[in-house]
Amino acid sequence: MSWGVFPSAASVALQYLSLDFPQNQGWIAYNGLQLLSYFVTVFIAAPLALVSGLLQSPAVSNRIHLAGRRLNHQLARSVHFLVLCWFVVFTVLHTAMVYSTGLLTNLNHITLGRDTGGWGGFETYVLWMAAGVAAWIAATPLTLAHPRLIQRVGERIVGSVQGLFEHVNPKPGQYKERDIAPHLWPNGKMPTTEQYAAMAADNFAAYRLRIDGGVARPIELRLHEVRALPRQEQITCHHCIQGWSGVAKWTGVPMRVLCDLVQPKPEVRYVVFYSFVEGPDDGIYYDAHHLSHMYHHLTMLAYELNDEPLGLVHGAPLRLWNEAELGYKLVKWVQRIEFVESFTSIGKGHGGYNADHEFFGYRAGI
Repeated sequence: MSWGVFPSAASVALQYLSLDFPQNQGWIAYNGLQLLSYFVTVFIAAPLALVSGLLQSPAVSNRIHLAGRRLNHQLARSVHFLVLCWFVVFTVLHTAMVYSTGLLTNLNHITLGRDTGGWGGFETYVLWMAAGVAAWIAATPLTLAHPRLIQRVGERIVGSVQGLFEHVNPKPGQYKERDIAPHLWPNGKMPTTEQYAAMAADNFAAYRLRIDGGVARPIELRLHEVRALPRQEQITCHHCIQGWSGVAKWTGVPMRVLCDLVQPKPEVRYVVFYSFVEGPDDGIYYDAHHLSHMYHHLTMLAYELNDEPLGLVHGAPLRLWNEAELGYKLVKWVQRIEFVESFTSIGKGHGGYNADHEFFGYRAGI
């Protein structure tokens, strides 16, 4: 309650640095350095961890339009990392002080709430630590042997709560030309097949987009025919699961237009996009999306990026652009689209290449 805490903290710090520790009176009153350390941890670092974590959420970002402003994802990530550094340093120093300034007495304070000596607090501490280590040792082989079970249990526990934060409805017009990033980071392994190389060399004149499955009117479209369909432009923010984001202008055919062309059958629930590229663990890269997402006003098959034809590294000739989900579900180098009732028989049956091989969640809403 006094500004004197600052010179007091400086004096205590000098005593610690000189290894002439001040008398430990933590049971009665903290010294100035302890007061400031706990104050920063509880009232500054903890709220900053919460706020900077939320500001990295694409849903929160889209709602308050962070990209392109001084308060943005990168600043939030930097602050979040610095707060982590503070917690690590605080934990290490705090533990070192507990051990070096009267271990038995301090552990009695912490674990038993008593200002006494003796081994009771230490024994309690050891028991709790042993229980934690035993639980970790027991859980490790279980998680390694049954990863899908653990994933399903986790989804059951947090899925409904997670869903409360996932559903955001991005609106056109949030971002302007001035917000477009000078560079949009490309992700993913490029197609290496001779078929794709030949099409790319011929400016995709031989490309055919096949749309089939549970539809009344399967179709096959050349690239110029796709470009002839009603087009849509939008400046929106792309969010990668790796944490980075970027604003860009996209042009393409809305997926709702293609849905109207092929007329999905009543039993269809998902739309599967197949890529020309193989995943790192072999097998064609694919991803399944809920049919309702195809009617979202910002979901398209994109063929232009920033008013230029889509480049090879960004998914030419066509890539899915679905603003309701994270980037790894936005399949690049699209060769086929299939409407299905279920995706359990596709790949390993988990709804996408990353979901099959890396335990990514099928839901990846922003």
